[in-house]
Amino acid sequence: MRVLLSDIAAERHGARIRAAVPEAVLVPVAPEGDLPDTTGVEVAFISRDLFVGGTRHRLTARFQRFIEMLAAAPDLRWVQTFSAGTDMVVYQAMLARGLLLTNSAGASAPAVAQTAITGLMALARGFPRAAEAQRRHAWEPLYSDPEPRDVEGQTALILGTGPIGQEIGRLCRAFGLRAVGMRRDADAGIPPGFDAVAGFAALPELLPRTDWLVLACPLSDTTRGLIDARALALLPPGRHLVNVARGGVVVEEALLAALRSGHLAGAFLDVFAMEPLPADSPFWDVPNVIVSPHSAAASDGLPERVAAIFCDNLQRWARRQPLRNLARS
Repeated sequence: MRVLLSDIAAERHGARIRAAVPEAVLVPVAPEGDLPDTTGVEVAFISRDLFVGGTRHRLTARFQRFIEMLAAAPDLRWVQTFSAGTDMVVYQAMLARGLLLTNSAGASAPAVAQTAITGLMALARGFPRAAEAQRRHAWEPLYSDPEPRDVEGQTALILGTGPIGQEIGRLCRAFGLRAVGMRRDADAGIPPGFDAVAGFAALPELLPRTDWLVLACPLSDTTRGLIDARALALLPPGRHLVNVARGGVVVEEALLAALRSGHLAGAFLDVFAMEPLPADSPFWDVPNVIVSPHSAAASDGLPERVAAIFCDNLQRWARRQPLRNLARS
């Protein structure tokens, strides 16, 4: 069984992969030099080191080189990627080609959820106000109006009930918030971490009762542009938005208008429609907005969690068992 992967992944995870499937033959790809022969390669592992330094709009040379190899591999059947989302054009092309594509859903859940809650609590506790005062060397206690609202008893509406959404819900509940999940199939029951769950059709009904709108869903035909001017207007004045999903879930012009008017009190934004966020983007300078450079999943433990998912799937592949985390077009 020949497995195509980066030279870094081969060095970092090679022993673990061979321990999981002793018959696996690793085919490492270096950033430069001659390309290996991909004849007989059925499996490929796209690790994060190939992507680091780029964005979905500006792929690194290493990532592009690897993807081009996959496109030319005659016997390729299955690709495992490090990411949870598979909405990028290159992944959709793999699915259109008929390849099996599996993601690493769950690997980034702890870090992304902690980032989302950190953003939520930073806004709740008035950290942007304190940071702005610090820049002016001004001592301005937060006891003045408006004082931070107690989060206990507030409601977080979390779009997305996968591993990330579930962990966000669990952490919200630990802080005393009520966690309401939103998913495609509301009849599937209440996942762990939530007090209640609803389908996307219930969004207009739930937004007027929402304090924190948290986006942790995949980008799909259902969610693209879901949070538009109408949705934001349904939120009560003074509420907040947290986005650790994809920039395309939100209509950014509507979000800017809601923030500038004061209807939306603030936002924590880890993702944007265009990344890197252009230097002239107004989001950089909107008060009470925290801009994060699509780093919610950053964690030194992430590569090992991704490798564990790949090794489990590789064992399943060797045994001709169903793979975990199959992506859909």
